[in-house]
Amino acid sequence: MGGPLDALSGGVGGPAALGPLLATVLDALETGATRRGGPLPTGRPADLAARTAEVLTVASGPDALARLTELLAHGAADPADPYCAAHLHCPPLAVAAAADLAVSALNPSQDSWDQAPAATALETALLAELAALVGYDPAHGAGVLTSGGTESNLMGLMLARDQKLDGIVELDGLLGLPAGARPRIFASRAAHFSVQRAAALLGLGERAVVPVDVDRDLRMDPAALERALAEASWAGATPVAVVATAGTTDTGAVDPLPAAADLAARYGAWLHVDAAYGGGALLSDRLAPLLAGIERADSVSLDWHKLGWQPAAAGVFLVRRAETYVSLARRAVYLNPADDEEAGYPSLLGLSLRTTRRPDAFKLAVTLRTLGRAGLGRLVDACHDLARAAAEAVRAEPELELYAEPVLTALLFRYRPTEAVSADPALLDPALLDRVNGELRRDLLRSGRAVVGRTELPGAGPGRVRLKLTLLNPHTTAEEVTGLLAEVVRAGREAWSAAR
Repeated sequence: MGGPLDALSGGVGGPAALGPLLATVLDALETGATRRGGPLPTGRPADLAARTAEVLTVASGPDALARLTELLAHGAADPADPYCAAHLHCPPLAVAAAADLAVSALNPSQDSWDQAPAATALETALLAELAALVGYDPAHGAGVLTSGGTESNLMGLMLARDQKLDGIVELDGLLGLPAGARPRIFASRAAHFSVQRAAALLGLGERAVVPVDVDRDLRMDPAALERALAEASWAGATPVAVVATAGTTDTGAVDPLPAAADLAARYGAWLHVDAAYGGGALLSDRLAPLLAGIERADSVSLDWHKLGWQPAAAGVFLVRRAETYVSLARRAVYLNPADDEEAGYPSLLGLSLRTTRRPDAFKLAVTLRTLGRAGLGRLVDACHDLARAAAEAVRAEPELELYAEPVLTALLFRYRPTEAVSADPALLDPALLDRVNGELRRDLLRSGRAVVGRTELPGAGPGRVRLKLTLLNPHTTAEEVTGLLAEVVRAGREAWSAAR
């Protein structure tokens, strides 16, 4: 490995210490990926756990980095593999990963200017660019880099709570309010589960979230939202926030943002748009119109570790008006004393829920300067084209059933054996189809052949299980997706045969 084992990564001597270590890591990454030979390792979870325990037993001293890196690469679910397409889990761009290495080596922290001078200025400038991308006026907006959509949604609902409940009731008294007068948050039945989690963390309770019906494409129904807001208001409840989703995790559906904005304004509610997935559409001239109306939101969540090809984490939280951030403002005399700020030393402390925070803006700034919006937009369009090609391939395969046309880069489908339909349609019991689709997915995982997603449509009862492809690798070809679907069909036939 070379060099002392306790060498540091920073300072003038840091690069020389890192050089041989990077060579070790790159060699081990290649060795591990070659051994894996596919999208994930073969075997069951217990097999990999046993292998991990074995390597931990023998890895020590100079060999530990190589052995454990090889283990990590061999045991990875690699989103760069064309047959790894289950989740909103992107393969990061090499330039973004290289930029992230610089951050790890220098280890700045964004909680005070004197821990991250350049990174503080860079994040501020980047957020102004992203505010403009959303359609906000950068001179009046504000924001911060976050760990992802869950943190961003929590921040949006926290600010909504503080803005909309201030002067109505002291927060400590919420639990003592009459049931009808309690705060309400409105989100579609297809919204991310972090909305309920945020409501619980904010002391409002998960039951404060009113589920709004969706259409077949899993888009929020504006008429249902209007009814829900009206019923809550008639009951004396306080509409705190409407959460609209721009890119649901299962289908990429985009809620009708202009209608949501109109209704939120009519009922005095904060509008938060969860665009963690769909925000990537803003990079594409073709897809950006899907998000028309997002500029009217009071707050927005974006995740560039989805359709932005950044190493996690690269979440962004933005507000349209900086003054709505007031409840997060904090003064810690050892981090942002008033006299420092008066002397021109800025502080980002009051913009985040976290204190220690790495400068995740750096890799995104490097990527944007390297590829530009147009270059990233071409990657978005490539994945969108791939999803449309995948939908066409599903339609062309008699044993697969497409749920809906893709909006962004994800699509739902299921295995449905044609011989059973022609021989005895009664054999297509919904619960049996659910079991077969669940089992074929696990068979693909055990064999290391493919990683496809599994989800369930809204509603109740059997027959709702669907498989999911989330296509975030812009270098995957349509032929490779067809090959992936052929593996699904083969596994489906095996699972169907075993289940009969």
